[in-house]
Amino acid sequence: MTLASGLRAQLIIMVEMEDTAKKIGSGDVPVLATPRLLALAEAATVRAIDKHLAPGETSVGTRVELDHTAASPLGTHVQIGVELTEVDGRRLVFAFEAHDKHGVVGKGTIERVVVDRATFLARATR
Repeated sequence: MTLASGLRAQLIIMVEMEDTAKKIGSGDVPVLATPRLLALAEAATVRAIDKHLAPGETSVGTRVELDHTAASPLGTHVQIGVELTEVDGRRLVFAFEAHDKHGVVGKGTIERVVVDRATFLARATR
């Protein structure tokens, strides 16, 4: 693993029914669901580091801090950007921010840990 702070990635989606609180079950309104926002932010962290991991390595999420501050209705484009802000051995800390056409809709931090995939799976399935 050769990772350094400053790695970035982004995802852009258009909010569809499958992304909404009503569909996911986290509410009853047709706006971007908080769990979906988190999943997108985590996907962006994976994208940021994927090419920098050694063969056999992967990363797993361990901690999240998320403020979902504004609603994004159906049809809205939302951009999620992440930046690796801290590397402490195998522990990685990312800052993320999500925007739609009106401004910031969410932000927070995600921590991941780099692990050996085979060892992790062996422990998880025992």
